[in-house]
Amino acid sequence: MKEIIKAKSINGVILAPPSKAHTLRAIIIASLAKGKTVIKKGLIAEDQEYTMKAMSQLGAQIKVDKEKNEIEIIGVNGRPITPKEDIFIGNSGLAVRFLVPIAGLAKGTDYIVLDGVERMRTGRPIQDLLDALGPLGVNAVSINENGCPPIKVKCDSFEGGKTTLAGEKSSQYFSSILVAAPYAKKDVEIKTIGHLSSRPYIDVTIDSMKDFGVTASHNNYESFSIKSGQFYIGRELLIEGDYSNAAYFFAAAAIINGRVTVEGLKRESKQGDKFFIFALEKMGCKINWNKDSVTLDATNTKLKGLGEVDMNDYPDIVMPFAVVASFAEGETKITNIEHLRIKESDRLTVTVNALKQLGADVEGGKDYILIKGHSGKNMHGAIISSQNDHRIAMSFTIAGLKLGGVNIENERSVDKSFPEFYEEIEKIIQR
Repeated sequence: MKEIIKAKSINGVILAPPSKAHTLRAIIIASLAKGKTVIKKGLIAEDQEYTMKAMSQLGAQIKVDKEKNEIEIIGVNGRPITPKEDIFIGNSGLAVRFLVPIAGLAKGTDYIVLDGVERMRTGRPIQDLLDALGPLGVNAVSINENGCPPIKVKCDSFEGGKTTLAGEKSSQYFSSILVAAPYAKKDVEIKTIGHLSSRPYIDVTIDSMKDFGVTASHNNYESFSIKSGQFYIGRELLIEGDYSNAAYFFAAAAIINGRVTVEGLKRESKQGDKFFIFALEKMGCKINWNKDSVTLDATNTKLKGLGEVDMNDYPDIVMPFAVVASFAEGETKITNIEHLRIKESDRLTVTVNALKQLGADVEGGKDYILIKGHSGKNMHGAIISSQNDHRIAMSFTIAGLKLGGVNIENERSVDKSFPEFYEEIEKIIQR
């Protein structure tokens, strides 16, 4: 458990952590590629460690130089090997989703088993992905028949062709098929059924594929297509800063009436979580964009609620946004977020309950969180369980910087995406 000490003010300049989404995609694609890739300034955290171990089991040669912050990968040229043991991916939802179709590319006639922690086995179903892979030839089943890991995948079964895929639960289902599809025996086409959530992450996937020489296309996200016979080519790659994790710096400055500049953020980035900055601007913060940095100034700012906000495309920043909204004046209703329930925790329920513990006026529904902001009045410290969820731990640490008296249980859950979080946030705190 970690006690969060109240901050007097927030002021300073800080470097954004490397993009989690870009680093994971680069590791996976480089591992499939022909030749050598050097990933510079990538994020090396828990999810990346599990993913690199998995791709090594599938035949990629991976070296990590933590001093230089570089990852060197020699890929398998589209033909993974069958590992001798099951692949364990911790609590990385992205890893298991991306690995299912990749396992279908592996040489041989055996099966590959993908497994994870208990939360993966009970609370992170991927049945929609398994159903979509069937028409493409990939024989993949949930061993416990609940749609969750462990997943058993038949090697050398990714034929290609046409399929349909429900879009409301996770864009990672689409990304996983797209990344493996160049090595299928036939062209691949995916038709989207229903609304597609978290679309910016698919943009990041398609951009990452393009970085390695492969083209995928979509028709207004209603369908996706990719030609077989393409292949990834190894390269040198510099990872951009992460808007998702930079959100915590901006959130702290917003609720403590501070000022922060976050460097290493590309304004033209495809990351959807840039939305956080625009939302804080509408709440009353002053924003200044520079070439590779963003400054938020909330001094003498009275935050105001935003009414109804559809955050279907931005699930990773719902939690810090909800925290900020609880310190604003007026209502904020965050809508279209049912897919938060199948993340590292049931983030919708956990966020609502944690805010209530802090004294916030909040209610949750099937797919929304309604925050009746009273500028933080009647809010107080409490013991908050992170539920082993990195984004819950970081979000309620930020609340603690404003309130004091907040204790975070299992605070090291931040290791999943931002191991240096507590050390980095201290750099902009005045006590």
